[in-house]
Amino acid sequence: MTHHDHGAARGDGSNGSTLTLAQGLGWFSVGLGLAELVVPHSLARFLGMDDHAGLIRAYGLRELATGAGILLQDDPTPWIWARVAGDALDLATLATALHPDNPQRGNVALALAAVAGVTALDAICAQRLSGDRPLQAPIRDYSDRRGMPRHPLAMRGVARDFEVPRDMRIPEAMRPYTSS
Repeated sequence: MTHHDHGAARGDGSNGSTLTLAQGLGWFSVGLGLAELVVPHSLARFLGMDDHAGLIRAYGLRELATGAGILLQDDPTPWIWARVAGDALDLATLATALHPDNPQRGNVALALAAVAGVTALDAICAQRLSGDRPLQAPIRDYSDRRGMPRHPLAMRGVARDFEVPRDMRIPEAMRPYTSS
């Protein structure tokens, strides 16, 4: 079953264009993740964040995992929300490089604008995928249930004729009370 078929079968309001957008974002994550893994030092230099190459590589792993989740799972919704969270992390990290003594802050501003645009797409896609789902599980009413086979009054005295089997040892205090 493809993502499109599953979305229609779910009946959650996900139309084909939203699922196509999700898949596109999944491939974008894979591509960005590969770039961050393969050339983290170049990206760090471009942003004036030379001492952050290891962090960029870690973000690449996150992007790859998120992209794989979007592309390989039947329901991409949680993975798209993971992209939104990752975007917030990316924006916060990039914002730290906007300081006046960074000679590459123009590149950082460009990167911030690009990430903000992708964040908007991620958020729109996540909202559309989540659109018809309840935010929490429905609250079930079990007030009419007792956990007993019959009403408590109907069960009163049912075990009066119970006799403890001979092979069962019971302390005196726990033996059935008899009025005889």
